[in-house]
Amino acid sequence: MASNNDVNTAPIARERLASACVCCGSDDLAASPAILMPFVAHRAFGWAPVEIDESWGLKTIQSGMAYSICKTLRCRKCDHLFCDIRFSDAEMNAIYAGYREEVYVALRDHYEPGYAKRNEGLVEVVSYKPAIEAFLDPYLQDPLTILDWGGDTGSNTPYEQRRTVLDIFDISGKDVVPGARVVTLEQATSAKYRLVICGQLLEHTPYPSDVLAAARKAMDAESVLYIEVPFEAIMQADVANRETVKRHWHEHVNFYTPSSMRGLLESGGFEVLDQGVLEISIGGGNARILQVACRLA
Repeated sequence: MASNNDVNTAPIARERLASACVCCGSDDLAASPAILMPFVAHRAFGWAPVEIDESWGLKTIQSGMAYSICKTLRCRKCDHLFCDIRFSDAEMNAIYAGYREEVYVALRDHYEPGYAKRNEGLVEVVSYKPAIEAFLDPYLQDPLTILDWGGDTGSNTPYEQRRTVLDIFDISGKDVVPGARVVTLEQATSAKYRLVICGQLLEHTPYPSDVLAAARKAMDAESVLYIEVPFEAIMQADVANRETVKRHWHEHVNFYTPSSMRGLLESGGFEVLDQGVLEISIGGGNARILQVACRLA
């Protein structure tokens, strides 16, 4: 008999440049040229933009600024929008080490003047934790043990009063809130939790199915997986050929729709319990996020 963690789905190939949808696996993709934003290219690859002029002696290359190129891909099956570049583990560590700390902020402010000021609002504790709890309450059982996958410091993890365990698995290396414990991947996947959280994570992840496959190991039949990702403005609008509109990529290398998220989860062996869109205020502005609660199928 197969266990809860056995999923009979074909794995999505891990490629440097994606040739199939990272959510549903379809190879029916539309493509359009784009650039990788200089901050991300610098952090991941050590590549800085350069200005090409006559002194370069490139007779068939026009003068001007040279940036790192990439492609925007759109899955025609599930409508997922994503960057073709899929970062390695080492490159992800380079991008996110010391996330939003001094060195990170200084370099990003260099490429994106004004970011340091915006960052002050972005690091605030989120105000919508009660809405997360209301969304999840119908599906959770006590004692409430929580694994926050990519949870940073744990300051944005819900259920401060109800939870009995808060373990955090994150690559940022930051200190965590009192009562929380930083765990390794081995520790996280060798225990079982009532609630596994992947909040504001899968938009950054080169192969989100890898995260879900690992998260399954921390779950049993009573566990709930909660996912939230930005519902980007371009994904909300009725836009034909979105790949031709999305011309640049930053840290968010995946733009989800409700259908692409459902495709990702179902292909990973999860049953969707609830899915919705939440209006939030963050960084002095308004935004929408996709929320999903699911369990092992």
